[in-house]
Amino acid sequence: MEYDEKLALFRQTRLNPFDRGEDDDHPQGGKAPLQHEVQPEHFSETKTHSSDRTMDLGLAEDHFSRPVGSFVASDIEQLKNAIEECKKLILELPEHSEKQKDTVVKLIHLRLKLQELKDPEEDEPNLRIILEHRFSKEKSKSVKQTCDKCSTIIWGLIQTWYTCTGCYYRCHSKCMNLITKPCVRSKVSHQSEYKLNICPEIGLDRQDYRCAECHTPISLKGVPSEARQCDYTGQYYCSTCHWNDTAVIPARVIHNWEFEPRKVCRSSLRYLALMMSRPVLKLKEINPLLFNFVEELVETRKLRQDILLMKPYFLTCKEAMEARLLLQLQDRQHFVENDDMYSLQDLIDISNGRLSCSLTEIHTTFAKHIKLDCERCQAKGFVCELCKEGDVLFPFDSHTSVCQDCAAVFHRDCYYDNSTTCPRCARMTERKQDDVPDQKEAELQK
Repeated sequence: MEYDEKLALFRQTRLNPFDRGEDDDHPQGGKAPLQHEVQPEHFSETKTHSSDRTMDLGLAEDHFSRPVGSFVASDIEQLKNAIEECKKLILELPEHSEKQKDTVVKLIHLRLKLQELKDPEEDEPNLRIILEHRFSKEKSKSVKQTCDKCSTIIWGLIQTWYTCTGCYYRCHSKCMNLITKPCVRSKVSHQSEYKLNICPEIGLDRQDYRCAECHTPISLKGVPSEARQCDYTGQYYCSTCHWNDTAVIPARVIHNWEFEPRKVCRSSLRYLALMMSRPVLKLKEINPLLFNFVEELVETRKLRQDILLMKPYFLTCKEAMEARLLLQLQDRQHFVENDDMYSLQDLIDISNGRLSCSLTEIHTTFAKHIKLDCERCQAKGFVCELCKEGDVLFPFDSHTSVCQDCAAVFHRDCYYDNSTTCPRCARMTERKQDDVPDQKEAELQK
């Protein structure tokens, strides 16, 4: 049941856990005052007069009606006192009794009202832009989230909260004016590269013993706030900016082929999440020796090279375009553009074997279309001009070699990269030489 429905029901019934007594108990047939109804066996005789007044204020007055004007601090304090008295009464009442259940309901409503006073409902805009964050007002009332600014729980039932559509930063409406962190997506747009040094620590003294983000005083002893190191940046953060979240560190993957998640701060966590699928890692330049030690990388590179050789067939094939075969790689668009750029997600999937399986299946589907299903693609195959024997050859076949100049295809045993002259290249060279005299003769005639 939504809060408004509960509120309407409560106003209608005027629920009071101490109104359970029969009307006949009162001389005038009405309900007895609160002080006389709560005095029985459940309260000790040592209760003071001020305590009775607190209970009377918290449980008899209508705190659930819409306030007129602004509430002062004393109203909040009175509600807090009423809540405390309600909690004490719950402990004193018999277990599972009707009065205890009603008092629990009353306690919930008092707490909701207290929260409403602390965070009053206003007509909040649906979209707000702060420090390049594009905050969208959330409508979910049941999902429990944590505010990235104050680190407390967001109660969607009674609190207004926003989520940045770029970096998924979440916060209360009341915390938005306190935000000092710019949107991480803007950093991704302007600086699409990783820090590739493993945990580049500079020390707390270089940070002046302050959080690297909000500059709160920190120390390793936890006084006044615990210093927590981010394994990605190497810097130290306070507990508000570092929640001990974990993430795979790109530098450790590239240099050590290590995928164990490490503790990172909140801003690094969001940055790594946004960068996860971006192909910004050129392994053959950053660490080419990695291919000598990781067989899965070599296998993946060969599959990607074959797919690039298949791409021209699909771009000129009507059936392939209608079947949209290349869209099978739409989640990894860079696979049909180059064979040397990798994303962090690619390397994670290579490590756990997921990418090799999916890429092999796609490779098989592509090859089947070219070599078996489509006559147009079959007609674009090659015959080995050196031996002139065997089946039709394609550049992505494992037993073939491709001329780097003219892209002609031969059997690997027949053609060697440097020792054998390509017949097709020889013909093209001879044809160019024959065309030179013809061009000179045409110029003389003019």
